[in-house]
Amino acid sequence: MAARALGIDLGERRIGVAVSDGEGRLATPLTVIERSGSTKGDHRQIADLVAEYEAGVVVVGLPLSLDGTAGPAARGAESEVQQLETALDVPVLTHDERLTTVIAERALAESGLSERARRKRVDMVAASVILQGWLDVNRQDSPP
Repeated sequence: MAARALGIDLGERRIGVAVSDGEGRLATPLTVIERSGSTKGDHRQIADLVAEYEAGVVVVGLPLSLDGTAGPAARGAESEVQQLETALDVPVLTHDERLTTVIAERALAESGLSERARRKRVDMVAASVILQGWLDVNRQDSPP
């Protein structure tokens, strides 16, 4: 059985978090961490979730530009990933998150949730889209 993975969508005001199943096949939205103003404090909350869910890896969305280049948002995420690596005892990887928030917002809108309810959930749903993409790319299915 593979270790669980946590997916992270770093936002300016909120951090969306998702978790995989134990087999590394399915990502599920987990929670939203409201930014506290202390990056170390926010990272401690992520470390607590890593421990609670016994995650073996953390996958952080990298907000590349549509043309695939790393703009200011991606460079900021990369800087925070470096800080997160020192706060966690598991590998911290990045995964392209282009359009994940759009996908998450569309899925939530189609579910019939109010705009206010969608705002509260979009970050963790975006984290699950990021994590699912990473799981799909890195799936190691055993041969039949």
